[in-house]
Amino acid sequence: MKKNIEISQNIETLFGTRDENLHVLEDGLNVTIDLKADSIQIEGSPDDVARAEQVFLDYSGLQKAGHQFQNGDLGTMLRMLAADPTATLKGLAEAGRQRSFGKRQVQPKSVNQRRYLEAIERSDMVFGIGPAGTGKTYLAVAMAISALLSKRVSRIILARPAVEAGERLGFLPGTLQEKVDPYLRPLYDALYDMLEPEKVDRFMEKNIIEIAPIAFMRGRTLNDSFVILDEAQNTTSEQMKMFVTRLGFNSKAVITGDVTQIDLPNASRSGLVEAMIVLKGVEGIAFQLFDESDVVRHQLVQRIVRAYDDYKARSEQQLSLQLDAKPSVGNGASGLETSPDYAVFPSAIGDRAAGGTRVSE
Repeated sequence: MKKNIEISQNIETLFGTRDENLHVLEDGLNVTIDLKADSIQIEGSPDDVARAEQVFLDYSGLQKAGHQFQNGDLGTMLRMLAADPTATLKGLAEAGRQRSFGKRQVQPKSVNQRRYLEAIERSDMVFGIGPAGTGKTYLAVAMAISALLSKRVSRIILARPAVEAGERLGFLPGTLQEKVDPYLRPLYDALYDMLEPEKVDRFMEKNIIEIAPIAFMRGRTLNDSFVILDEAQNTTSEQMKMFVTRLGFNSKAVITGDVTQIDLPNASRSGLVEAMIVLKGVEGIAFQLFDESDVVRHQLVQRIVRAYDDYKARSEQQLSLQLDAKPSVGNGASGLETSPDYAVFPSAIGDRAAGGTRVSE
């Protein structure tokens, strides 16, 4: 099927540098797009042509409404649209406009990031689990600021376990706050990126924004709050249970972590991995998993994450072959193959990359 659509004013800005946006549409929607003298010709199946036509119509409508795309947002939206058949350019653009993130406009860069934001809006408790650089913490802080500025909550509480990442830092000088600040620096960075420094300092002085180690959460009931637990893979089972039971009225909680980077001692068990098993299927709780395709840092980070995943898969396959080659003893007492819990999130729970952390006994 071929269809010609009228060229609207400034439609060429949709094409991108060296027509890169058109290539994204052609590859993602399985269509061919040709620019004619007085029209744009789209060729493909009827459904694909209809979706491509809707992109051009949405873009023209957004332009007339005064919408401006910044920092490569248009290319990102087109890639998300190509990956998600239910998405539209107008819907993606308006979703970003409806959220107030302080001095910065935050737009999801992947389908999983979009689902993550929608899950936070829809559910009272959300787990964001995936590798470094996928925007888990940054987007959670953005949604917390949006909720605070729109007065849906009255305060933001950011918590993080004070666990050393493999080093031994010894005794740190200064007050208690100065001792824990190094562990909480990523949360400060996200706050200062989205709000003016003076506003962040004022909010923290008035305890409208509170940043603390997870140990400070015990015994509290957090009402009318947006609560974020970062680096949750480094919580113990007891700490995680304590945190998820702090939620009060008119509150939301977002728990973020990367189960491939657990820094707990060998004898401990990751509270995040256990929560993935225990809380799966509980109404009101949503899980959003990320992978290397969601990494929004330097492209090299995507390749690094993929290399580690490939290495882990090869190691697990080699271990499996070694176990199969050994004669079975008794009923197989290790429990790794027989425990049903390991089938819930196989890619995440099978991970022992951080010092042999166990998740099921």
